[in-house]
Amino acid sequence: MRRLLLALALVTVAAVLFVGTIFLVSEMGAEVVTLRTTGGDGATVETRLWIVEDEGFAWLRSGVPTASWLGRIEAHPEVEVERGGAWRRYRAVPVRDPATRDRLHARIAEKYGAADRFVSMLRDGTQSVMIRLEPLEP
Repeated sequence: MRRLLLALALVTVAAVLFVGTIFLVSEMGAEVVTLRTTGGDGATVETRLWIVEDEGFAWLRSGVPTASWLGRIEAHPEVEVERGGAWRRYRAVPVRDPATRDRLHARIAEKYGAADRFVSMLRDGTQSVMIRLEPLEP
């Protein structure tokens, strides 16, 4: 019983360290923005994400196609993004084109470096969905 409790404690500590490392890696260093989406009940939800520029648009990446924030975008594409201390309104457009995905993966890797390499070990990049942010009038 004692060994089982010790093993459980070690697994718990490892899980906490793993999640903490992911949080630190994703929040430290390069730019992180806050995305504000609208849920089905009308409540707003904030999500912290990486962002890159490409072909005149800002882009976000959902590492998994089932991310809850991506589902909210698909249901309610008008979003707000806080970047550099200012909030702006956008129409968020999910793009599932492999060529666009691969090009933007390269831009993200260039901008976020080692942090992106670490996060990329945890997901299947072919499942990523890129989100183009089209500015809306204020």
